Amino acid sequence: MKSPIVQHSLLLAALALTAGAAQAQQVIKLTAVSGHPPVFLWVKTLDEVFIPEVDKKLAAGGNKYKIEWTKAWGGTLVKLGSESKGVADGVADLGVVSTLFEAAKFPLQNVSYYTPFGSDRIDVVSKTIGDLQKSVPAMGDAWTKNGLVYLGGMALDSYHIWSKFPITKYEDLNGKKISAPGPSANWVRGTGAVGVAGSLNTYYEDIKSGVSDGAVVFTTGAAPAKLHEVAPYVTKVNFGSMFAGGIAINKSRFDRLPPEVQTAIREAGDAWTAQYATAQSALVEARVKEITAAGGKFSELSDAERKRWADVLSPVAKTWAADAQSKGLPANDVLAAYMASLISAGAKVPRDWSK
Repeated sequence: MKSPIVQHSLLLAALALTAGAAQAQQVIKLTAVSGHPPVFLWVKTLDEVFIPEVDKKLAAGGNKYKIEWTKAWGGTLVKLGSESKGVADGVADLGVVSTLFEAAKFPLQNVSYYTPFGSDRIDVVSKTIGDLQKSVPAMGDAWTKNGLVYLGGMALDSYHIWSKFPITKYEDLNGKKISAPGPSANWVRGTGAVGVAGSLNTYYEDIKSGVSDGAVVFTTGAAPAKLHEVAPYVTKVNFGSMFAGGIAINKSRFDRLPPEVQTAIREAGDAWTAQYATAQSALVEARVKEITAAGGKFSELSDAERKRWADVLSPVAKTWAADAQSKGLPANDVLAAYMASLISAGAKVPRDWSK
């Protein structure tokens, strides 16, 4: 049996080791935000994939660092469309930046929204934009210029139209008001419809109150927003999958983080990008079943009608590219590369917007 003095010494040594371990772990406080609520997949996976992945990697690295997370979803801290400014200004540390709603800051990232009737494959669109951001300096620099570090991106499943009335051809839209996010208003301009600015946060009430007669939206967003309750006719126009944004972190905050934490965050961003694309694709079929069971009426435009629709639109991509080019951006190169990538991946586009 050890003497009391030896036992006391061992106890002190154990306490010292415990205290040393506690002191060795550095707690870092980070606030994550999104203008959308967690009912939408990109926020849900930020919470359930990205954040746990960072924590897991830091724990696997020896628990030298621990993140204390504050989560502010649904516009409670930063409103939709203001995420890049909120993160860059330090109101939050990182979040989902919707490039769709911040086209002035991320013009080239919005190329998919100016090339409707493209690919419906989320993985193809995500990879194409991801590759362009690496190969076209102006695209990658857009994040840096806005005080951000890009961590991972998301594309949405193919857009269709939810409406109060059936659609079999584009002429059925004549005189109707259709809610559409940002540049997607161009997809109905020329059909006789009037585009109404809106977002997933506003579509339901806008349609219910008569502000609009329907909305251009994607299935996995329309289902949780319950648009089928006010717009039961779902016309599968297949405008294509669209790149909508990604996770970004405040650049000065990121640069001050220890290298191990930076690596964990970057790797978590890669994991989020991959898992989000897989989850989004898998969710589409389930959402269609939910909407159908709840009374939604699905129909699909023929290839011939899609071509008629695409051909009646103005050269929206060329107009967009010319404007961006006048500002010194290589939009023509981005447009040509984007369309070439979709076509090489097997997309049967009714109109090559780069021609």
